[in-house]
Amino acid sequence: MEEAIQRDLNSDFNGVGEKLQVFKYPHPVLKKVAEPVTEFDADLEQFCKNLLHTMYTAPGIGLAAPQVGVSKRIFVLDISYQREDVTLADGSKEKRCTEFNPLVFINPVLKELDGEQLHEEGCLSLPGLYESVKRYSSLEVEYQNCSGEVKSMKAEELLSVCIQHENDHLEGIVFLDRLSLLKKNLLKKKFLKKKKNK
Repeated sequence: MEEAIQRDLNSDFNGVGEKLQVFKYPHPVLKKVAEPVTEFDADLEQFCKNLLHTMYTAPGIGLAAPQVGVSKRIFVLDISYQREDVTLADGSKEKRCTEFNPLVFINPVLKELDGEQLHEEGCLSLPGLYESVKRYSSLEVEYQNCSGEVKSMKAEELLSVCIQHENDHLEGIVFLDRLSLLKKNLLKKKFLKKKKNK
């Protein structure tokens, strides 16, 4: 299924999905624990395509369903796609994404968490905020794909960080919650002030 989505992205990026609204912190949907997915149908596949389209155009390398207001246990990732500025014939510029490697995780379960790493993280629901977060350096994730097939993947370094970050969204956790209380409060205040002044 992901291979078909990848082919669609490479052939007609704009035709694959539609851009969804990304909810910003402290929207209540970001605090809810997401529900398991029980129906694997064409609507689910289209929703996953929309999530990917939204992630690529944001741009980001990961996006969870709760971030677009859908409290379901789904997230998407792509840590290897390329994004570049392209000058068109009329002289205008546009961003183009290529070399897609979309990953779709449904009902993920993290196992074999091991090691420790510090990695600077950002979040589409907390635009403009970046902070180092302590994460496991490697893990195994068991999940379902768009067809409901159970899959398993080992991940380390950046992929491991992204899986943990997006999985947190399914538990109602944003990366601010992983920081010390002092740092969390400082960054939260800074973010909300900036948001208010927009």
